Amino acid sequence: MKFPGSVLASVFLFVAETTAALYLSSTYRSGGDGMWQALTLLFSLLPCALVQLTLLFVHRDFSRDRPLVLLLHLLQLGPLFRCFEVFCIYCQSGHVEEPYVSITKKRQMPKNGFSEEVEKEVGQAEGKLFTHRSAFSRASVIQAFLGSAPQLTLQLYISTLQQDVTIGRCLFMVLSLLSIVYGALRCNILAIKIKYDEYDVKVKPLAYVCIFLWRSFEIATRVIVLVLFTSVLKAWVVIVVLINFFSFFLYPWILFWCSGSPFPENIEKALSRVGTTIVLCFLTLLYAGINMFCWSAVQLKINNPDLISKSQNWYRLLVYYMLRFIENAFLLLMWYLYKTDIYMYVCAPLLILQLLIGYCTAILFMLVFYQFFHPCKKLFSSSVSEGFQEWLKCVCCDCRQQKSRESVGKTDLRSTGDRDETPSSSKISSMPSQILNTDELCSA
Repeated sequence: MKFPGSVLASVFLFVAETTAALYLSSTYRSGGDGMWQALTLLFSLLPCALVQLTLLFVHRDFSRDRPLVLLLHLLQLGPLFRCFEVFCIYCQSGHVEEPYVSITKKRQMPKNGFSEEVEKEVGQAEGKLFTHRSAFSRASVIQAFLGSAPQLTLQLYISTLQQDVTIGRCLFMVLSLLSIVYGALRCNILAIKIKYDEYDVKVKPLAYVCIFLWRSFEIATRVIVLVLFTSVLKAWVVIVVLINFFSFFLYPWILFWCSGSPFPENIEKALSRVGTTIVLCFLTLLYAGINMFCWSAVQLKINNPDLISKSQNWYRLLVYYMLRFIENAFLLLMWYLYKTDIYMYVCAPLLILQLLIGYCTAILFMLVFYQFFHPCKKLFSSSVSEGFQEWLKCVCCDCRQQKSRESVGKTDLRSTGDRDETPSSSKISSMPSQILNTDELCSA
């Protein structure tokens, strides 16, 4: 049975970040910064409550008689109790014989064009561990993008304004960045397992390293760009955030309304229509929060029973990174034009170049992952390199067609010019004869 390391990592980040937030808020209170204290507590306690609700929802504890579990979650101790429960199940799994097992069928990755279907026995303990891993993965994503991402932006903004980074704030920002990167990594793995549910997916260690580097560069540069823009144009950043948020929040609903599909009723049997609507709104809220800082790796599809589009859309990925790169460059340009005296000793062009190169480095690691380390790359209809070659061919064909059109246009202009010159010369030559004829008529 696989060691539940992901559960341990999720609980460690949850406890460490919450503890650091409480300590930092106490320092803000002692320093008389009431607004910073309130925002720090808000971005810490709100995701904590959402994590508790997520764990209760995944384990379906609302419909079960477990008052102690509900009390522990109410006291924000739910993740610690769940982690203890996971390791109890893991330690007892090899000593107790399970009377009931279930058989699952998974297809292996195709080799030489053929894919074999393998049956696997799954005991009750392993099934419970799978449920716990799934719950903690979703909780890590919620904590990362609804708590850690705005928290990191806030603390970096405070450090920029005060031009000082304390040890506690530095440690807190490092934990927040690790939490966001880990949440993005779990989001990638969840997307792969949902899209290729019928296959036995095994992610190699180098794939984890590549995803970690990809997400680290992408999120770090995005947060720094937002902080720099906020420090000089505080009012305009609200417009930028609202445009980003509502674009991603409304996009799945617009697709759902345009498809004409009926309202989904099979998300959870115990939920009413109002409860289903609340869950879908929360999912779109999380989807918008993820795409605000990085690529979500999944396309939310409300009319799908799994709520996730299983098709690999390279065009949407290309459009996202192109628009995000243009947006980051524009925000950096606005910061450069309106920067204040606090950036007197900062080489602005060099900083802009470093941030743009950092974002391009993230895109490079993403392409490397999809080309070499994606666990299901054999199932792609076309790889990254093939898509790039096709794009180059299309660009070259367009250039050739444009050149041929220009050459045809030049020849047409020359031919029309020759035609215009011929009648004009004949008119000039005919003018003397007309003058002679009029003179003869006058003499007559």
